[in-house]
Amino acid sequence: MILMILKMIGCLALLMFGMKTMSEGLQKLTGGHLRAVLSTMTKHRVGGLLTGTFVTAAVQSSTATTVMTVSFVNAGLLTLSQAIPVIMGANIGTTATAWVMSIFGFQFNMSSFVWPFFALGIILSYTKKPTSKSFGEFIFGFSFMFLGLCTLRENAVAMDLSHNETVINFFANCGGWGIWTTLLFLVLGSVLTMCVQSSAAIMAITLILCSSGVLPIYQGIALVMGENIGTTVTSNLAALSASTQARRAALAHMLFNVFGVIWVLIVFHPFVNMVCSIVGFDPNFVPQTEEEISKASIRVTYALSGFHTAFNLCNVALLIWFIKPMEKVICRVIKGKKEEEEEFRLQFISSGLLSTSELSLFEAQKEIHNFAARTLKMFRFVPTLLEIHNEEEFSKLFARIEKYEGISDNMELEIADYLNKVLTGHLSDESKAKIQNMMREISEIESIGDACYNMSRAINRKFKSKEDFTDDQYAHIRHIMALCDKAMEFMMRVIEEESVDVNQALANENEINDYRKHLRDKNLDDIKDQKYGYKMGVHYMDVVNNCEKLGDYIINVVEAHAHIRLTY
Repeated sequence: MILMILKMIGCLALLMFGMKTMSEGLQKLTGGHLRAVLSTMTKHRVGGLLTGTFVTAAVQSSTATTVMTVSFVNAGLLTLSQAIPVIMGANIGTTATAWVMSIFGFQFNMSSFVWPFFALGIILSYTKKPTSKSFGEFIFGFSFMFLGLCTLRENAVAMDLSHNETVINFFANCGGWGIWTTLLFLVLGSVLTMCVQSSAAIMAITLILCSSGVLPIYQGIALVMGENIGTTVTSNLAALSASTQARRAALAHMLFNVFGVIWVLIVFHPFVNMVCSIVGFDPNFVPQTEEEISKASIRVTYALSGFHTAFNLCNVALLIWFIKPMEKVICRVIKGKKEEEEEFRLQFISSGLLSTSELSLFEAQKEIHNFAARTLKMFRFVPTLLEIHNEEEFSKLFARIEKYEGISDNMELEIADYLNKVLTGHLSDESKAKIQNMMREISEIESIGDACYNMSRAINRKFKSKEDFTDDQYAHIRHIMALCDKAMEFMMRVIEEESVDVNQALANENEINDYRKHLRDKNLDDIKDQKYGYKMGVHYMDVVNNCEKLGDYIINVVEAHAHIRLTY
């Protein structure tokens, strides 16, 4: 018996691995297209609903869809009210998994068909074309999933659960507790899903138990309802250390499913009986012959899958009209943190690697954008520092710039460490090359932070010397800093993936270089003409030279992000 249980655990692991691999393969194959669809087709609630449904059905992972949706909310591409319909659609799309299992895993014996798929998968994995490799990974996942499902069924048959008195008596005794039976299995389904972290795996076990005749349909459906809540608890726990918007989206997912469970419990038996009648299954019918037993074992899987779909469809039909009130409730429950902006905290990758390496890469890119935006903010402190003459105000702003420089160093290290972890996952050659460019991006962005800090140090040395720049020096520094600000603004547009001519970055850099050369020559003439002393000229050129270095770093960031080499 212990060996049988261990075998079932192994089969379940095989099923979960297959689901994960299949999802990863599809996301690699269509990840960029799916992200484009999510970002452009979710402006209306119906479009968002359909997008969430079809994307989730395609990648066989509601988690992947939810993660991408939350990413767009964090990036400001979607509001929370636009994201909620996508999450609702993801709940509908995830029901496709149960139908795939019911139709192919129970109606047909897939154990004889998976081996050719394994052969096809290994052939595709040795091809050089990235799309073929990703498709091969999908085929492998598909094969493992059905191999796991088939071995689970075979193991259940070998255990002969339908004649096991202990198991039969347990379910029979539980069945006499009325509503408490439903609640017990609801909690059991939630706990199991939280432990396994895969609603699809628990759904597979439920399908097998019900099809073998051991688990009554009502108790099986209670497990399905629990699975819907369990999968949201997992996402909420994962979002605890994430941003406010991520936690709000996770809470929206939970509220959606909890609300559905509550109203279904009120009309539990009538609703279940209605779904059973639609798929042609009679919950009260006791099959006698082998043919009737075989037919009932297939129909009961349809009933479970049908309930899963009907539950989510009805829930969406009820809640789709109340998105704005839902958003208000969620925002009241999870209020935005009033954190100090100078505190170091990664916004997008603080909760660890995501379900796939490709999604993690997408999150890292958004973190790089956040890093660049923070560095731009740091740079804009420097012109303000230049204009301050009050010692206390000067010291406060200089200390703030110093703190930003430390944050810049930490962000570079944290993002680099994250990218190194992503590299250990399954990535296409294109994604590996992209990581190398992202590494260069963060290094150059950190160098921009260093240049900003060096400017502020030069200004600080001037301030402590009790001497001051001339009006012309102030005007020249303001002008070259304005050119740097223009170059950094353009760099941000490139990082934001806007359709821009990156050669403009080269024009900005040349403008900074030419002006620096002009100021360098003029500085020598002004010192010679005794317009100011040599020491003040050194402080002045330290600021100017660091502006020129900043321009070089900006060019490097643009090149790394655009994967090109600009010709000087």
